[in-house]
Amino acid sequence: MIYASKIRMQAGKERDNKLTSIYSIYLEGSIKTADFYTKESIYDWLKDNPSIQVKVNISPYPLVIPEKRLNTKYVKSSPDYTGKDNLLNLPREQLKGL
Repeated sequence: MIYASKIRMQAGKERDNKLTSIYSIYLEGSIKTADFYTKESIYDWLKDNPSIQVKVNISPYPLVIPEKRLNTKYVKSSPDYTGKDNLLNLPREQLKGL
């Protein structure tokens, strides 16, 4: 299984709670290279490989699913009990070198 375990937000939007403000997501587990991948590349990868499943590494481990609003590609999961998407509950790491 592949898990999303941390996120990096876009510069200047570190405190946002919008899925479209996520810059990249750290994927680990049954993946060739554990690393941060942009939300757009994860969107494309999931669309091109519908049999692959990625789960958020927070109980109840919801699936990460591709979503598109107008021309913006991003990914989402299911909300927690407060209505906040579980991806946004992952630990946040600062962008480096950008």
